[in-house]
Amino acid sequence: MRPLRSHGNPGDARTGTAVVELAVCLPALLLLVIASIESCNMVFVEQSLSIASYEAVRTAIKRNATEGQVVARCEEILDDQHVADATVTVTPANLQDTPRGEPVVVRIVASCDQNSFAPQWFFGGRTLSAESTMVKE
Repeated sequence: MRPLRSHGNPGDARTGTAVVELAVCLPALLLLVIASIESCNMVFVEQSLSIASYEAVRTAIKRNATEGQVVARCEEILDDQHVADATVTVTPANLQDTPRGEPVVVRIVASCDQNSFAPQWFFGGRTLSAESTMVKE
């Protein structure tokens, strides 16, 4: 006597469909997740620049502050936050000759390329910046 032949399990067709759906959707989902993580990282970097510029300008408005002290304070904060490739500009450059009541500006610019987790697809070639202004004491 011959064994009965089965005509296949109806679930097998669904399994094949699920594999195809996964193959189509997984790259899009991964791209979405990576883009979300990278966007959050750039928000963090921009917030770190804002904090560093604020703290640096607070150092700059003190009486005998020097540009070196301001840059050192800024770099200290940026190092703690792991922000790389930042450029600090203090205006006016000679803080000791700046009279009381004059505005002091600290501007920080950082490259997205150096602070990115993902490939340069999302923020490649762009920069982030922050600026804080206070009046000299």
